[in-house]
Amino acid sequence: MRLDDQQLRLEGVYRQNEQGEYMQRVKLAGGVLSVAQARALADLGSRFGSGTFHLSTRGSVEFHGLLAEDLPHVHRGLAAVGLFSRGACGGAVRGISCSSSFGPGYGRTQVMLRHFLNHFSGNPHFEGLPKKFKIAFEAGYERSRHLIQDLAFVLVEEAGEESRYDIWIAGGLGREPQAGFLYADRVLEAELLSIAESIVEVYKVWGDKGRRLKHLLNAVGEDELRDRIEQRRQNKQPTAFNDAFPKALVPAEGSQRIALNIFAGELPALNLALISDLAAGHDSHWLLVTPDQNIELLLEGTIAPLKKALSQAGFGFVANGCALRICPGSHECRMGLSATRDLASRLQGEFGSLLSARSLAISGCRNSCAQPHLAEFGIIASKLKREGEQRIPLFDLYRKQGKDLGLIVAKELTEDELLNRLGDLLRK
Repeated sequence: MRLDDQQLRLEGVYRQNEQGEYMQRVKLAGGVLSVAQARALADLGSRFGSGTFHLSTRGSVEFHGLLAEDLPHVHRGLAAVGLFSRGACGGAVRGISCSSSFGPGYGRTQVMLRHFLNHFSGNPHFEGLPKKFKIAFEAGYERSRHLIQDLAFVLVEEAGEESRYDIWIAGGLGREPQAGFLYADRVLEAELLSIAESIVEVYKVWGDKGRRLKHLLNAVGEDELRDRIEQRRQNKQPTAFNDAFPKALVPAEGSQRIALNIFAGELPALNLALISDLAAGHDSHWLLVTPDQNIELLLEGTIAPLKKALSQAGFGFVANGCALRICPGSHECRMGLSATRDLASRLQGEFGSLLSARSLAISGCRNSCAQPHLAEFGIIASKLKREGEQRIPLFDLYRKQGKDLGLIVAKELTEDELLNRLGDLLRK
Protein backbone atom coordinates (compact mmCIF):
# COMPACT_ATOMS: atom_id res chain seq x y z
CA MET A 1 0.00 0.00 0.00
CA ARG A 2 1.51 3.35 -1.06
CA LEU A 3 0.65 6.24 1.25
CA ASP A 4 1.24 10.00 1.09
CA ASP A 5 3.27 10.95 4.16
CA GLN A 6 2.03 14.55 4.20
CA GLN A 7 -1.63 13.52 4.07
CA LEU A 8 -1.00 10.92 6.74
CA ARG A 9 0.26 13.53 9.16
CA LEU A 10 -3.14 15.22 9.36
CA GLU A 11 -4.53 11.81 10.32
CA GLY A 12 -2.07 11.65 13.21
CA VAL A 13 0.35 9.29 11.47
CA TYR A 14 4.13 9.62 11.07
CA ARG A 15 6.47 7.31 9.21
CA GLN A 16 8.82 5.86 11.81
CA ASN A 17 11.57 4.33 9.73
CA GLU A 18 12.65 3.11 6.33
CA GLN A 19 11.31 -0.36 7.09
CA GLY A 20 7.76 0.87 6.47
CA GLU A 21 6.60 1.17 10.08
CA TYR A 22 4.31 3.96 11.26
CA MET A 23 3.41 5.77 14.46
CA GLN A 24 -0.28 6.56 15.12
CA ARG A 25 -1.05 9.30 17.65
CA VAL A 26 -4.47 9.46 19.32
CA LYS A 27 -5.77 12.84 20.52
CA LEU A 28 -7.31 12.81 23.98
CA ALA A 29 -9.23 15.68 25.56
CA GLY A 30 -6.87 16.85 28.26
CA GLY A 31 -5.43 13.34 28.44
CA VAL A 32 -8.71 11.76 29.57
CA LEU A 33 -10.02 8.32 28.56
CA SER A 34 -13.11 6.55 29.82
CA VAL A 35 -12.40 3.08 31.16
CA ALA A 36 -14.32 1.62 28.20
CA GLN A 37 -12.21 3.61 25.73
CA ALA A 38 -9.01 2.52 27.47
CA ARG A 39 -10.07 -1.12 27.25
CA ALA A 40 -10.84 -0.78 23.54
CA LEU A 41 -7.49 0.95 22.99
CA ALA A 42 -5.73 -1.90 24.79
CA ASP A 43 -7.44 -4.42 22.52
CA LEU A 44 -6.28 -2.53 19.42
CA GLY A 45 -2.74 -2.27 20.79
CA SER A 46 -2.57 -6.01 21.39
CA ARG A 47 -3.58 -6.69 17.77
CA PHE A 48 -1.64 -4.02 15.89
CA GLY A 49 1.85 -2.56 16.23
CA SER A 50 4.54 -3.27 18.79
CA GLY A 51 2.14 -4.17 21.60
CA THR A 52 3.30 -1.21 23.70
CA PHE A 53 1.88 2.32 23.83
CA HIS A 54 3.91 5.47 24.35
CA LEU A 55 2.24 8.08 26.57
CA SER A 56 3.15 11.59 25.44
CA THR A 57 3.77 14.70 27.54
CA ARG A 58 0.67 16.30 25.97
CA GLY A 59 -1.66 13.56 27.12
CA SER A 60 -1.79 11.63 23.84
CA VAL A 61 -1.38 7.90 23.28
CA GLU A 62 0.88 6.60 20.50
CA PHE A 63 0.95 3.26 18.73
CA HIS A 64 4.36 2.32 17.30
CA GLY A 65 5.42 -0.30 14.79
CA LEU A 66 2.22 -0.20 12.71
CA LEU A 67 2.18 -1.41 9.11
CA ALA A 68 0.39 0.48 6.35
CA GLU A 69 -2.34 -2.14 6.19
CA ASP A 70 -2.96 -1.78 9.95
CA LEU A 71 -3.87 1.91 9.78
CA PRO A 72 -7.48 1.62 8.48
CA HIS A 73 -8.25 -1.04 11.11
CA VAL A 74 -6.84 1.13 13.90
CA HIS A 75 -8.81 4.19 12.72
CA ARG A 76 -12.06 2.24 12.58
CA GLY A 77 -11.40 0.83 16.03
CA LEU A 78 -10.77 4.30 17.45
CA ALA A 79 -13.90 5.74 15.85
CA ALA A 80 -16.01 2.94 17.29
CA VAL A 81 -15.34 4.22 20.83
CA GLY A 82 -15.36 7.97 20.09
CA LEU A 83 -11.59 8.43 19.78
CA PHE A 84 -9.94 10.24 16.88
CA SER A 85 -6.59 11.40 15.58
CA ARG A 86 -7.33 14.07 12.97
CA GLY A 87 -4.81 16.87 13.50
CA ALA A 88 -2.73 14.89 16.01
CA CYS A 89 0.27 15.52 13.70
CA GLY A 90 0.98 17.92 10.83
CA GLY A 91 -0.07 21.54 10.33
CA ALA A 92 -3.18 21.66 12.49
CA VAL A 93 -4.39 22.47 15.99
CA ARG A 94 -2.98 19.61 18.04
CA GLY A 95 -4.60 17.83 20.95
CA ILE A 96 -5.46 20.36 23.64
CA SER A 97 -3.58 19.62 26.83
CA CYS A 98 -3.99 20.30 30.54
CA SER A 99 -1.22 19.67 33.06
CA SER A 100 -3.35 19.95 36.18
CA SER A 101 -4.27 16.26 36.53
CA PHE A 102 -7.53 15.57 38.36
CA GLY A 103 -6.72 18.34 40.83
CA PRO A 104 -8.37 21.65 41.78
CA GLY A 105 -9.64 23.61 38.79
CA TYR A 106 -9.34 20.65 36.43
CA GLY A 107 -13.10 20.23 36.21
CA ARG A 108 -13.69 23.65 34.69
CA THR A 109 -10.68 23.62 32.38
CA GLN A 110 -11.60 20.12 31.19
CA VAL A 111 -15.07 21.30 30.14
CA MET A 112 -13.61 24.23 28.22
CA LEU A 113 -10.86 22.28 26.49
CA ARG A 114 -13.46 19.78 25.25
CA HIS A 115 -15.46 22.62 23.68
CA PHE A 116 -12.28 23.85 22.00
CA LEU A 117 -11.16 20.41 20.86
CA ASN A 118 -14.56 19.79 19.25
CA HIS A 119 -14.38 23.17 17.52
CA PHE A 120 -10.87 22.95 16.07
CA SER A 121 -10.36 19.23 15.38
CA GLY A 122 -11.07 18.24 11.81
CA ASN A 123 -12.19 21.78 10.94
CA PRO A 124 -10.67 22.59 7.52
CA HIS A 125 -10.51 26.30 8.39
CA PHE A 126 -7.86 25.44 10.98
CA GLU A 127 -5.86 22.90 8.98
CA GLY A 128 -3.11 23.51 6.45
CA LEU A 129 -1.27 25.66 9.01
CA PRO A 130 2.45 26.43 8.53
CA LYS A 131 3.26 23.98 11.31
CA LYS A 132 1.66 22.54 14.42
CA PHE A 133 -0.32 24.82 16.72
CA LYS A 134 -0.48 23.89 20.40
CA ILE A 135 -3.23 24.99 22.79
CA ALA A 136 -3.41 24.29 26.52
CA PHE A 137 -5.85 24.99 29.34
CA GLU A 138 -4.18 25.19 32.73
CA ALA A 139 -5.73 25.34 36.20
CA GLY A 140 -2.82 27.43 37.50
CA TYR A 141 0.78 28.49 37.01
CA GLU A 142 2.49 25.79 39.07
CA ARG A 143 4.10 23.75 36.28
CA SER A 144 4.98 26.66 33.94
CA ARG A 145 3.56 24.80 30.93
CA HIS A 146 1.77 27.94 29.78
CA LEU A 147 5.18 29.22 28.66
CA ILE A 148 5.69 26.63 25.90
CA GLN A 149 2.33 26.80 24.08
CA ASP A 150 1.32 28.72 20.97
CA LEU A 151 -1.77 29.61 23.00
CA ALA A 152 -2.40 28.94 26.70
CA PHE A 153 -5.40 29.77 28.88
CA VAL A 154 -4.62 29.85 32.61
CA LEU A 155 -7.63 29.74 34.94
CA VAL A 156 -7.29 32.53 37.51
CA GLU A 157 -10.88 32.82 38.78
CA GLU A 158 -13.43 30.02 38.77
CA ALA A 159 -17.03 31.21 38.82
CA GLY A 160 -19.06 29.20 36.31
CA GLU A 161 -19.75 31.15 33.13
CA GLU A 162 -17.95 34.12 34.68
CA SER A 163 -14.66 32.27 35.07
CA ARG A 164 -11.62 34.27 33.98
CA TYR A 165 -8.34 33.31 32.32
CA ASP A 166 -4.94 34.81 31.62
CA ILE A 167 -3.93 34.29 27.98
CA TRP A 168 -0.33 33.54 26.95
CA ILE A 169 0.83 33.19 23.35
CA ALA A 170 3.81 32.46 21.08
CA GLY A 171 5.79 30.09 23.28
CA GLY A 172 7.57 26.96 22.11
CA LEU A 173 10.59 24.72 22.61
CA GLY A 174 12.47 22.85 19.87
CA ARG A 175 15.78 24.10 18.56
CA GLU A 176 14.97 27.70 19.52
CA PRO A 177 13.21 27.63 22.91
CA GLN A 178 11.23 30.75 23.68
CA ALA A 179 8.80 31.52 26.48
CA GLY A 180 5.39 32.88 25.55
CA PHE A 181 4.21 36.33 26.62
CA LEU A 182 1.08 37.49 28.44
CA TYR A 183 -1.37 38.62 25.76
CA ALA A 184 -4.29 39.49 28.06
CA ASP A 185 -5.25 38.93 31.68
CA ARG A 186 -8.48 38.02 33.45
CA VAL A 187 -10.46 37.42 30.26
CA LEU A 188 -14.01 36.06 30.52
CA GLU A 189 -14.72 32.61 29.07
CA ALA A 190 -17.11 34.02 26.48
CA GLU A 191 -14.21 35.92 24.86
CA LEU A 192 -11.77 33.00 24.63
CA LEU A 193 -12.94 31.33 21.42
CA SER A 194 -12.93 34.53 19.35
CA ILE A 195 -9.38 35.26 20.53
CA ALA A 196 -8.26 31.72 19.76
CA GLU A 197 -9.76 31.77 16.27
CA SER A 198 -8.17 35.12 15.52
CA ILE A 199 -4.70 33.98 16.62
CA VAL A 200 -4.89 30.78 14.56
CA GLU A 201 -6.11 32.75 11.52
CA VAL A 202 -3.26 35.25 11.81
CA TYR A 203 -0.79 32.38 12.03
CA LYS A 204 -2.32 30.67 8.99
CA VAL A 205 -2.16 33.83 6.86
CA TRP A 206 1.22 35.25 7.89
CA GLY A 207 3.17 32.36 9.41
CA ASP A 208 6.13 30.94 7.45
CA LYS A 209 5.92 27.29 6.41
CA GLY A 210 7.59 25.00 8.90
CA ARG A 211 7.86 27.66 11.61
CA ARG A 212 5.81 28.16 14.77
CA LEU A 213 3.93 31.26 15.91
CA LYS A 214 6.95 32.41 17.96
CA HIS A 215 8.83 33.04 14.70
CA LEU A 216 6.04 35.30 13.43
CA LEU A 217 6.26 37.21 16.72
CA ASN A 218 10.01 37.64 16.26
CA ALA A 219 9.57 38.78 12.66
CA VAL A 220 6.87 41.44 13.20
CA GLY A 221 7.16 42.31 16.89
CA GLU A 222 4.63 42.12 19.71
CA ASP A 223 2.73 45.32 18.84
CA GLU A 224 2.20 44.34 15.20
CA LEU A 225 1.16 40.82 16.15
CA ARG A 226 -1.38 42.22 18.60
CA ASP A 227 -2.76 44.57 15.94
CA ARG A 228 -3.24 41.76 13.42
CA ILE A 229 -5.01 39.61 15.99
CA GLU A 230 -7.34 42.43 17.01
CA GLN A 231 -8.17 43.20 13.38
CA ARG A 232 -9.23 39.60 12.87
CA ARG A 233 -11.27 39.69 16.03
CA GLN A 234 -13.29 42.80 15.24
CA ASN A 235 -16.21 41.02 13.61
CA LYS A 236 -16.33 38.03 15.94
CA GLN A 237 -18.95 37.77 18.66
CA PRO A 238 -18.55 36.41 22.20
CA THR A 239 -19.40 32.73 22.59
CA ALA A 240 -21.50 31.62 25.54
CA PHE A 241 -20.86 27.98 26.42
CA ASN A 242 -24.31 27.22 27.77
CA ASP A 243 -24.35 23.60 28.93
CA ALA A 244 -27.61 22.03 30.02
CA PHE A 245 -26.03 20.29 33.02
CA PRO A 246 -22.62 20.11 34.72
CA LYS A 247 -20.16 18.09 32.61
CA ALA A 248 -17.02 18.17 34.72
CA LEU A 249 -15.45 14.74 35.22
CA VAL A 250 -14.28 15.62 38.72
CA PRO A 251 -17.09 15.31 41.31
CA ALA A 252 -17.39 18.25 43.68
CA GLU A 253 -17.12 16.03 46.75
CA GLY A 254 -15.51 12.70 47.52
CA SER A 255 -13.29 12.16 44.49
CA GLN A 256 -9.88 10.60 45.03
CA ARG A 257 -6.91 9.93 42.76
CA ILE A 258 -4.41 7.14 42.28
CA ALA A 259 -1.28 7.90 40.23
CA LEU A 260 0.44 4.89 38.63
CA ASN A 261 4.11 5.12 37.75
CA ILE A 262 4.62 4.16 34.08
CA PHE A 263 8.37 4.07 33.49
CA ALA A 264 9.36 6.32 30.57
CA GLY A 265 5.73 6.44 29.42
CA GLU A 266 5.98 2.93 27.94
CA LEU A 267 2.75 1.06 28.66
CA PRO A 268 2.21 -2.47 27.30
CA ALA A 269 -1.28 -2.98 25.86
CA LEU A 270 -1.79 -5.92 28.23
CA ASN A 271 -1.06 -3.65 31.20
CA LEU A 272 -3.52 -1.03 29.97
CA ALA A 273 -6.14 -3.78 29.68
CA LEU A 274 -5.41 -4.90 33.25
CA ILE A 275 -5.59 -1.34 34.61
CA SER A 276 -8.91 -0.80 32.80
CA ASP A 277 -10.40 -4.04 34.11
CA LEU A 278 -9.32 -3.35 37.69
CA ALA A 279 -10.64 0.22 37.50
CA ALA A 280 -13.99 -0.93 36.13
CA GLY A 281 -14.24 -3.58 38.83
CA HIS A 282 -13.76 -0.94 41.54
CA ASP A 283 -16.22 1.61 40.16
CA SER A 284 -13.55 3.91 38.69
CA HIS A 285 -14.70 5.33 35.35
CA TRP A 286 -11.87 7.57 34.09
CA LEU A 287 -8.16 7.30 33.30
CA LEU A 288 -5.85 10.25 32.72
CA VAL A 289 -2.57 10.31 30.79
CA THR A 290 -0.61 12.83 32.84
CA PRO A 291 1.98 15.31 31.49
CA ASP A 292 4.63 13.22 33.27
CA GLN A 293 3.61 10.19 31.17
CA ASN A 294 1.93 8.31 33.99
CA ILE A 295 -1.64 7.06 34.46
CA GLU A 296 -3.98 8.61 36.99
CA LEU A 297 -7.29 7.05 38.05
CA LEU A 298 -10.27 8.92 39.45
CA LEU A 299 -12.90 7.40 41.68
CA GLU A 300 -15.39 8.30 44.38
CA GLY A 301 -15.18 6.70 47.79
CA THR A 302 -12.28 4.82 49.33
CA ILE A 303 -9.28 4.07 47.15
CA ALA A 304 -7.75 1.36 49.35
CA PRO A 305 -9.26 -1.72 47.61
CA LEU A 306 -8.31 -0.53 44.11
CA LYS A 307 -4.86 0.52 45.24
CA LYS A 308 -4.32 -2.89 46.83
CA ALA A 309 -5.47 -4.68 43.65
CA LEU A 310 -3.16 -2.59 41.49
CA SER A 311 -0.22 -3.22 43.82
CA GLN A 312 -0.88 -6.96 43.79
CA ALA A 313 -0.91 -6.82 39.97
CA GLY A 314 2.62 -5.37 40.05
CA PHE A 315 1.94 -1.67 39.48
CA GLY A 316 3.90 0.99 41.34
CA PHE A 317 2.72 4.43 42.40
CA VAL A 318 4.13 7.89 41.73
CA ALA A 319 6.33 9.22 44.52
CA ASN A 320 5.36 12.71 45.59
CA GLY A 321 7.16 15.33 43.51
CA CYS A 322 9.08 12.78 41.44
CA ALA A 323 8.79 13.00 37.64
CA LEU A 324 10.64 11.33 34.79
CA ARG A 325 9.75 12.20 31.20
CA ILE A 326 11.30 10.94 27.97
CA CYS A 327 10.57 10.89 24.26
CA PRO A 328 10.93 7.57 22.35
CA GLY A 329 14.36 8.66 21.07
CA SER A 330 16.24 6.41 18.67
CA HIS A 331 14.25 3.41 19.90
CA GLU A 332 11.38 4.42 17.62
CA CYS A 333 11.90 7.89 16.15
CA ARG A 334 13.85 8.76 12.99
CA MET A 335 14.92 12.04 14.61
CA GLY A 336 16.28 10.40 17.76
CA LEU A 337 20.02 10.62 18.39
CA SER A 338 20.09 8.58 21.59
CA ALA A 339 18.40 5.59 23.19
CA THR A 340 16.43 7.55 25.77
CA ARG A 341 14.96 4.60 27.68
CA ASP A 342 18.40 3.07 28.15
CA LEU A 343 19.75 6.37 29.45
CA ALA A 344 16.78 6.75 31.82
CA SER A 345 17.38 3.24 33.17
CA ARG A 346 21.06 4.00 33.72
CA LEU A 347 20.24 7.24 35.53
CA GLN A 348 17.82 5.47 37.84
CA GLY A 349 20.33 2.72 38.53
CA GLU A 350 23.13 5.21 39.15
CA PHE A 351 21.32 7.75 41.33
CA GLY A 352 18.34 5.89 42.82
CA SER A 353 17.00 7.84 45.80
CA LEU A 354 18.78 11.03 44.69
CA LEU A 355 16.05 11.36 42.04
CA SER A 356 13.30 11.22 44.66
CA ALA A 357 11.14 14.36 44.61
CA ARG A 358 13.07 15.66 41.56
CA SER A 359 11.89 16.15 38.00
CA LEU A 360 14.01 14.91 35.10
CA ALA A 361 13.31 14.97 31.35
CA ILE A 362 15.29 13.41 28.49
CA SER A 363 14.83 14.34 24.83
CA GLY A 364 16.45 12.28 22.10
CA CYS A 365 16.91 15.33 19.83
CA ARG A 366 16.58 19.11 19.87
CA ASN A 367 12.83 18.93 19.15
CA SER A 368 12.46 18.69 22.94
CA CYS A 369 9.31 16.56 22.96
CA ALA A 370 9.97 15.55 26.58
CA GLN A 371 9.85 19.23 27.61
CA PRO A 372 13.34 19.26 29.18
CA HIS A 373 13.25 23.04 29.73
CA LEU A 374 10.39 22.54 32.23
CA ALA A 375 12.14 19.90 34.36
CA GLU A 376 14.46 20.65 37.25
CA PHE A 377 17.08 18.79 35.20
CA GLY A 378 16.64 18.59 31.44
CA ILE A 379 18.77 16.52 29.06
CA ILE A 380 18.85 16.92 25.26
CA ALA A 381 20.78 14.73 22.82
CA SER A 382 22.17 17.59 20.75
CA LYS A 383 24.55 15.99 18.23
CA LEU A 384 26.39 12.84 17.20
CA LYS A 385 30.16 12.40 17.35
CA ARG A 386 31.69 9.88 14.96
CA GLU A 387 34.47 7.57 16.09
CA GLY A 388 35.19 5.24 13.18
CA GLU A 389 31.96 3.39 12.45
CA GLN A 390 30.51 4.31 15.83
CA ARG A 391 28.15 7.26 16.36
CA ILE A 392 28.24 8.58 19.92
CA PRO A 393 25.49 10.95 21.15
CA LEU A 394 26.48 14.12 22.97
CA PHE A 395 24.15 15.77 25.47
CA ASP A 396 23.27 19.27 26.65
CA LEU A 397 22.24 19.62 30.29
CA TYR A 398 19.69 22.21 31.46
CA ARG A 399 18.55 23.26 34.90
CA LYS A 400 15.36 25.08 35.91
CA GLN A 401 15.44 26.98 39.20
CA GLY A 402 12.63 29.51 38.92
CA LYS A 403 9.45 30.25 36.97
CA ASP A 404 11.20 30.68 33.62
CA LEU A 405 12.47 28.04 31.21
CA GLY A 406 15.52 26.04 32.26
CA LEU A 407 18.95 27.34 31.34
CA ILE A 408 21.84 25.39 29.88
CA VAL A 409 24.62 24.47 32.32
CA ALA A 410 26.79 22.23 30.10
CA LYS A 411 27.01 21.41 26.38
CA GLU A 412 28.06 18.41 24.30
CA LEU A 413 28.76 15.99 27.15
CA THR A 414 29.38 12.30 26.58
CA GLU A 415 27.07 9.99 28.53
CA ASP A 416 29.70 9.43 31.24
CA GLU A 417 30.40 13.16 31.49
CA LEU A 418 26.66 13.79 31.71
CA LEU A 419 26.29 11.39 34.62
CA ASN A 420 29.22 12.97 36.45
CA ARG A 421 27.88 16.49 36.02
CA LEU A 422 24.31 15.52 36.90
CA GLY A 423 25.54 13.61 39.93
CA ASP A 424 27.37 16.68 41.19
CA LEU A 425 24.20 18.77 40.85
CA LEU A 426 21.99 16.18 42.53
CA ARG A 427 24.33 15.76 45.47
CA LYS A 428 24.37 19.51 46.10
